[in-house]
Amino acid sequence: MERVEPAHPDARPAIVWLGFLAMCIGMFMAILDVQVVATSLPTIQSALGIDPDQMSWIQTAYLIAEVVAIPLTGLLTRLLTMRWLFVVAIGLFVTASAGCAASGSFGELVAWRVLQGFSGGTLIPSVFSAVFILFPNERQALATTIAGVLAVLAPTVGPIVGGWLTETYSWHWLFLINILPGIASAVLAAFFLPRQPADPSELRHLDGLSLLLMATALMTLELSLKEAPTSGWTSAYVLSLLAICLVSGGVFIARTLRRDRPIVDLGNFADRNFLVGSTLSFVLGIGLFGSVYLMPVFLAFVRGHDALEIGTTMLVTGIAQLVTAPIAVALEKRMDARLLSAVGFALFAIGVGMSAFQDPRSDYDAMFWPQIVRGVAIMFCLLPPTRLALGTLPADRIPDASGLFNLMRNLGGAIGIALIDTIIYTRSEPLGQGLWARLQTGDAAAAAFVGAPLQAISGHNGEFDADTTALLDPLVQTAASVQAINEAWMVVAILTACALLCVPFARRPAST
Repeated sequence: MERVEPAHPDARPAIVWLGFLAMCIGMFMAILDVQVVATSLPTIQSALGIDPDQMSWIQTAYLIAEVVAIPLTGLLTRLLTMRWLFVVAIGLFVTASAGCAASGSFGELVAWRVLQGFSGGTLIPSVFSAVFILFPNERQALATTIAGVLAVLAPTVGPIVGGWLTETYSWHWLFLINILPGIASAVLAAFFLPRQPADPSELRHLDGLSLLLMATALMTLELSLKEAPTSGWTSAYVLSLLAICLVSGGVFIARTLRRDRPIVDLGNFADRNFLVGSTLSFVLGIGLFGSVYLMPVFLAFVRGHDALEIGTTMLVTGIAQLVTAPIAVALEKRMDARLLSAVGFALFAIGVGMSAFQDPRSDYDAMFWPQIVRGVAIMFCLLPPTRLALGTLPADRIPDASGLFNLMRNLGGAIGIALIDTIIYTRSEPLGQGLWARLQTGDAAAAAFVGAPLQAISGHNGEFDADTTALLDPLVQTAASVQAINEAWMVVAILTACALLCVPFARRPAST
């Protein structure tokens, strides 16, 4: 069976880099698309007359299709080759983006978003597998850095790009911006990526039942995570989805492990370093997606900022990340990947935990240093774990492994956001009751946190009159939401710190 081989050693480095950079542009557009659309959902809802309870499907349709496509990257790479998989995927992504921009109804938009998500889902793992297929060891750190910077920069700049486009032009430009860069990257990739042998026999041996089982498991997991915070984790609907996920996922795993040519090579998890690296990727998903989700929630609903102001505030993380990237590359070449991973996750956990002490008046200044710490840590949470997971595998296993590695990060993000929403939905009310109880006893610290006038609280004992209650109620509700958000930050920080427990189980990778 023909398999993916490393790029020809005589290929000119400049040509290889051009092809790789073209892939990175496509990946950046696919990740950016999720964020720019998220900031402008209300505008799209109003323009197309979408019911508020259906609005989230614009994002959910994309994410479900993406998470199904990611683990199929290895199969599609063997079938089409890395070069043509990227060209076809970015071509479909551009076509779907144009379709989204031209949509005149909710159903039409969701249909295009499914195609957009599926095509975009293959781009991310393709880029990370290309790092280890196209480049020798001494160039892999730099290539991983370029891909990693773009992968985590896109969610950071997404809010400001989305807000600016919507306010300056129209929501259609959220999708139209993908077209020219997408076409350019497709053309460059077609010319400059190395030509490799395809394996048409993959199509003849395709296990359709396993594909259906995997898609069912991932779709029902995503849907259950979306609905659980609002419907309740023990609701009949959520439990039914989780049961279908467990059954279909279990059958898929059992069936896949017995096949000679599985659609996804789960045997990669038998490699200890890949297992540790994938676990770190999962935890990074919780921390990275969680922090990018929590900041806009706080800035929009507590501080009342618009998308452009939110994006400006969040740029701090991206700038810190860009400044740190060259340092991360230099250290990654010289130091043990396990040590760098441990330092990165410890620092990231500290940065997340620093955000767990906000009050209703916190804004840019209070968020500056936590963002700096997280921005400095991100590259150390991405580069060394990527090398641990993929750097020691043979070339023919990398595309499958990269799909699984990136899937773990996306699943971590989905679970982290579901956990955050659950905390915010379930903890706000009891925390509000606790604040009322403290205010009724004249607690000055509670009054200062809430922002209540001290003269109305000082020396008070018992129930408030109607006028004071009406004055304090919105302040207490906002303060309770802030406390719930702070609890979510702290839970994410603790989970991120738990990554340190698995680092010692990895073997030291070969020197670069």
